[in-house]
Amino acid sequence: MNTTADLIRASILEGLENAIKSGELPSLVTENASVERPQNPEHGNFASSLPMKLARQLKMPPIDIARIISTHMPYTDIIGNTQIVPPGFLNIFLKKSWLLGQVREIQKNEDCYFENKMTGKGKIQVEYISANPTGRLHIAHARGAVVGSTIAKLFRFYGYEVEEEYYLNDAGNQIDNFNSSLLKRYKQEFGLDDPITDSEYPGEDLITIAKRIKSMHGDKFLNISPEKALIEIGKLGKLFIIEGIAEDVKSLRIIFDNWFSEKSLIETGQLKNCMDELRSKGLVDQKDGATWLLSTKLGEEKDNVLIRSTGSPTYFATDIAYHHNKFTKRNFDRVIDVWGADHQGQVPRLKSAISALGSNPEKLDMVLVQMVRFKKGETSEKLSKRKGNIIPLIDLVEEIGADACRFLFLSRSHDSQLDFDLELAKKASAENPVYYVQYAHARICSIINLAVQKNIDFSNASFNTIEHKSELDLLNKMLELPEVVETAVTNLEPHHLPYYSIDLANHFHNFYQNCRVISENEENPNVTIDRLALVSSVRVVLRKCLDLMGMQSPEKM
Repeated sequence: MNTTADLIRASILEGLENAIKSGELPSLVTENASVERPQNPEHGNFASSLPMKLARQLKMPPIDIARIISTHMPYTDIIGNTQIVPPGFLNIFLKKSWLLGQVREIQKNEDCYFENKMTGKGKIQVEYISANPTGRLHIAHARGAVVGSTIAKLFRFYGYEVEEEYYLNDAGNQIDNFNSSLLKRYKQEFGLDDPITDSEYPGEDLITIAKRIKSMHGDKFLNISPEKALIEIGKLGKLFIIEGIAEDVKSLRIIFDNWFSEKSLIETGQLKNCMDELRSKGLVDQKDGATWLLSTKLGEEKDNVLIRSTGSPTYFATDIAYHHNKFTKRNFDRVIDVWGADHQGQVPRLKSAISALGSNPEKLDMVLVQMVRFKKGETSEKLSKRKGNIIPLIDLVEEIGADACRFLFLSRSHDSQLDFDLELAKKASAENPVYYVQYAHARICSIINLAVQKNIDFSNASFNTIEHKSELDLLNKMLELPEVVETAVTNLEPHHLPYYSIDLANHFHNFYQNCRVISENEENPNVTIDRLALVSSVRVVLRKCLDLMGMQSPEKM
């Protein structure tokens, strides 16, 4: 990506190389010049600690190294000046003319300004949620759903070809129990006494599906063999559950590109082929009637069961075949799995297994999402009373809205537990960060609408009047979005988006308090024109940020 930080980094490295060529610094292996934005704007737009990192290698005081690099840096149309700060920080100040030029570019190319800076290439798959198709989704699935879909949005924005996938665990005992439970619910619709056992599914979802099957097919499944009825009713049940899950995720503005069946790996022979290949490498053994992967040969602490003594494959076995399919059959350049944090122990053994099958484990990333704790309150009590302790996902979305769900589930790093405050999510005040960010966008829209009503043309703003501190702070903040996206993509950390959006909204609200945008008594009418152009560009950035989080950008609130 060609971010401002990248340009500054390149300038610092060029200054270092020029200093070496001139003989003022000895030859060395050039390091990456890390740059960051100082918390205090008085310390510049960017700062680098590279001189301090080089001090030991060069055996020179870092402040002298900083001064020499600064002298040899190319002062292009971007960098205004530098500042050397003890013990050896190199602070960079950007030219105001360049910053204002970026605002002009955003204004003229609002649909593609940021996209043009994105340089991602390759085919990426993001797999998330992937709950068993034995019932509708509930609130425990919500955080992983939002994290996964936002990661997909970020990579797509970055320039990658992205496919979002839901992996259906539609094989094994849980599906057998689902099928038998559904058949019993179907029989109960006809008054037959066939009670649900402890190992089966008592959920209301199955009662609803049983009623639909009865409505569509009558007593058809009572008049065929129990074995055939179990298979046929199971197929229908699976379709209805997938339909329900699709409705659940759609409420969060998620549409999957593909639904992949675990069962298909078995039926097409892909699982068997993987097992045969591992066996040919001497990595499979028979013990206690079961088939084992000799994971200890791959550096793991213990071996793992692939096929149980009953002949049924373990989740681990189908996971190996599934990921082998991703890399060798569908040729994804990178695969990102969003799993619950309780699956952490499964990551090393899966990576070692796919490595044994010839795929690069470095191309598989696991995003492990921690649990959510819902703060008790009036709303949580109301939701939990509807259908017992398990709150359906779609009920949560209907109660507080998709925007609040998405923003708040992203509001902390996924590897930290999240305390979700349902009461706060419903507040229409600055106390609610969702409202606070969206209100900034709505307020800008109302300002621009007023300008239109007054026939104020700000399309050719000169920006010569932009000089107030809050104006310049807002300008600098809105240009950080590409760096935020780069950090989020590089580290698989979508929580940087809500952090940034709150920060940008805060800068806008501060600007709004200090700088009147439309003023009829302004001595210089260009002040109004320049400020309108500035806030118009901020609107573009806020809208893009909200879009990346899967949220709406309201024009009125």
